[in-house]
Amino acid sequence: MKPALLALTLSALLAPALGFAASSSAPVSAEQYAEVLAGDWRAPQNTPRDQYRHPQQTLTFFGLKPDQTLIEITPGNGWYSELLAPLLKDHGNYIAAVQAPTVSDYARKNEETLKAKFAATPAQYAKAQVVEFDPKAPVLGKPGSADTVLTFRNVHNWVLADTAPLTFQAFFKVLKPGGVLGVVDHRAHEGASLDQIKHSGYLPTAYVIKLATDAGFTLQAQSEINANPKDTKDYPDGVWTLPPALVLGDKDRAKYQAIGESDRMTLRFVKPLK
Repeated sequence: MKPALLALTLSALLAPALGFAASSSAPVSAEQYAEVLAGDWRAPQNTPRDQYRHPQQTLTFFGLKPDQTLIEITPGNGWYSELLAPLLKDHGNYIAAVQAPTVSDYARKNEETLKAKFAATPAQYAKAQVVEFDPKAPVLGKPGSADTVLTFRNVHNWVLADTAPLTFQAFFKVLKPGGVLGVVDHRAHEGASLDQIKHSGYLPTAYVIKLATDAGFTLQAQSEINANPKDTKDYPDGVWTLPPALVLGDKDRAKYQAIGESDRMTLRFVKPLK
């Protein structure tokens, strides 16, 4: 397991002084994580991804608590939904924010797949909600209504669509003061030019931080939980050359499987109280 640089000790001590909200509720326990990670409702193709995505460590880094109202942005087929919705079903609220089906066939199919997943296992997903938003004018809910907003491997898509600034502004608006924004995405080499690499799926960390801070957020911590030093980031079809996409099919398949999923930044931002 990679070292989880939960470089939060100092940040946590300083949080009140910096104007961040402190919650008295307990974080999700190790036992709760173990239960959902072993859940029989998880799709068989999803559990092998745990070794690359480190869900327990990642959600712990983002400060997940079972009584939060949490919005996951464009969850795709629901990889993280399988964990978040059950963890929040008793005392919190899990909301999947999806692009309106009128945006594209891809958005429509993703929403249909997600709703089918929720309907198939009501014991886990009965309280899960799906809300639609227009990516060109995103509204994610009532202002100040969410404790946490999470997004996994989506920022590069918004950059290509020129909707990233608006999307981060929507995150800021829907979060409560003191609320957390957690971001995971494919990390470019240090110093890489955005214009040169954005079509590869990788993004400069500094650029993602700027998107968030321009929207009003404060960077609270970074982690190497989802780092992958094997990722050379120089593939013929960008990040999609690697698992799970493996867009080259059988060509050099073993090589790319040995590398694993991409090297990823993991960033925790907070909406200041003032």
